[in-house]
Amino acid sequence: MTISTACHPCDREAEFDALPPRERVAFDEHWRVAHAFGTALPGWLVLVPRRHVTAVAALTDAEAAALGGWQVRLSRALHEVTGCVKTYVVQFAEAEGFGHVHFHLVPRMGDLPGEFRGPGVFGLLGRADAVSADRMDETADRLRRLL
Repeated sequence: MTISTACHPCDREAEFDALPPRERVAFDEHWRVAHAFGTALPGWLVLVPRRHVTAVAALTDAEAAALGGWQVRLSRALHEVTGCVKTYVVQFAEAEGFGHVHFHLVPRMGDLPGEFRGPGVFGLLGRADAVSADRMDETADRLRRLL
């Protein structure tokens, strides 16, 4: 497995056995699911390859084959746990320290204000009213039981 320095997902992978529940919602040999940090939205997940990869085209066939299954299973679990009406799936990998491919799986609630729908949902990141670590761990535990 290739790990890169100065890469947040790789730094977390190097600490895998010691990660809290919110950083290990679920995993297999190719992917790890974590609760996003700094978000005001409980259940905002990030699906991360367990090796360093910076472009979707660089995923192995095995990683690619598992990707769709993870996205659907996580979307179903988010619907069950959060009551969301749909799940946004987004991949950019452009932020400093986050060039590692990762997919945001965002539960879109029925009452989400219009300014936060679609790409506006990223306005819920980096907020002072972010979900607490305890709440992220609780959400992670509930999701894990469904996966």
